[in-house]
Amino acid sequence: MASNASRFGTKKRTGGINITPFVDVLLVVLVIFILTSNASIPGIKVDLPKASAAVALEKPKTKAITIDNAGKVFLDAYPVTLPELEERLRTEKALTPDFPVIVRGDSSVQYAKVVEVLDLLRRIDLNQIGLVTGKPAA
Repeated sequence: MASNASRFGTKKRTGGINITPFVDVLLVVLVIFILTSNASIPGIKVDLPKASAAVALEKPKTKAITIDNAGKVFLDAYPVTLPELEERLRTEKALTPDFPVIVRGDSSVQYAKVVEVLDLLRRIDLNQIGLVTGKPAA
């Protein structure tokens, strides 16, 4: 009988390091890092004009159109001409009918170039358009 009791009794814990609390802490730190990381839209660095209130339109499927100080147009950091831009946006609209587009224009770029891009977006019939501005210096 004594041998049966020892067979079915609790097992004695063997020596060693318990890493479960360590893994729990690492997972919490990983979650905090993911939540606080800045998932920005890829693009070219430009000097944005300043505005008092800026509304964020960043979503996972957001397309970023950037116009640098030389007047070159970029779609998600890739240089494109206006006909190429129209073709790519029409293709994206066929896949996702209502996706947001943000336009980032350098503050020294000619206004006519930004108007050309906005006119192109109107022709394609895209309604979710945002103009990106920087925060004013305090």
